[in-house]
Amino acid sequence: MNLRDRYDAATGGLEAPFAVVDLAALRANAAALVRRAAGKPIRVASKSVRVRAVLEEVLAMDGFAGIMAFTLPEALWLAREGLSDDILVAYPTADRAAIAELAADPGAARAITLMVDSAEHLDMVERAGGGRPVRVCIDIDASYRTLGGRVRFGALRSPLHTAAQVGAFAEEILKRPSLELVGLTAYESQIAGVGDAPPGRPARARAIRAMQRRSRLELARRRAAIVRAVRDLTDLEFVNGGGTGSVESTAAERAVTEIAAGSGLYHPHLFDQYSAFTGRPAALFALPVVRRPGPDVVTCLGGGYLASGPGDHVRLPQPYLPTGLSYHRDEGAGEVQTPLLGRAAGTLRIGDRVWFRHTKAGELCERFADVHLIEGDRFVRTVPTYRGEGRTFL
Repeated sequence: MNLRDRYDAATGGLEAPFAVVDLAALRANAAALVRRAAGKPIRVASKSVRVRAVLEEVLAMDGFAGIMAFTLPEALWLAREGLSDDILVAYPTADRAAIAELAADPGAARAITLMVDSAEHLDMVERAGGGRPVRVCIDIDASYRTLGGRVRFGALRSPLHTAAQVGAFAEEILKRPSLELVGLTAYESQIAGVGDAPPGRPARARAIRAMQRRSRLELARRRAAIVRAVRDLTDLEFVNGGGTGSVESTAAERAVTEIAAGSGLYHPHLFDQYSAFTGRPAALFALPVVRRPGPDVVTCLGGGYLASGPGDHVRLPQPYLPTGLSYHRDEGAGEVQTPLLGRAAGTLRIGDRVWFRHTKAGELCERFADVHLIEGDRFVRTVPTYRGEGRTFL
């Protein structure tokens, strides 16, 4: 039975549109991440999953420990649901009510660590927390700078770039009795989040690989210096780094104690553009064919599930099965309808399904109240997404 037939058989009792998670593919991807991490624990990036049942499945596997949440309200919810007693909030929070809630709950305050990178963050946490104990982690700028800093590769995140800057900030935290500095993190987005094998663009691929080689060397040296500077001041529970696209290189750094990863579990189509690893599509959505406007043209219901990031064609979901379908140049994936072209369209009838892959991982779950878990050609069960549980954190 081919892949499309297997998916159709497993979901034969469902009416599209719907989303699925292929459990066999999920487990294979998880095992691949663990092998790539070479013995260092993987902290699961929950924003790339956004399904509580799937988080539970992954955290029960060997090699995974802790959660990297994307908002403090999410972290509070996950802690109270018992998913983990080790949750790092990946981004600084300005949610004063949530900080007060965290500080007032001793159990949550022991389980959750907030991200900080400025004195303003520290002031806010202290004021909102009422002087009660709160765990914090310093976010380090992992971007690569060249030509005297005039050219930068990497996300615009923390202002803390050098060992001296991070050390001085650590000293500022240690002066504040209610704040406990427990970790450091750095997300090398120019490596972990940029594929080095963009299709049909060999010159760009060579340029990306050259930049990433230089960035890996520079960051490894700088991160080691930063960790030494902070460890001279205080003990640290963890040094977090990485992302799905840089697991091997980040794990190879002695200064790093754990890896963050999440997108690699679902392996959305953006991650097909990496040469160092491959994965199996594990999260997909199906749309029904509702029209046949002409020869070798079909129209699917809905489908305008664009990904965040630069406004380019890569942000469109990818028609996956049957193979050989493409977008109309003037319409693309639409809120109401998605026309698809190609010889494969001529084989589709009204009511047939087209299977798609999202560009990113967890963003797909913001479009559906639940996902259907399948294994082989068998339907397993239906579980709610965050949205299906009434949890819309952003």
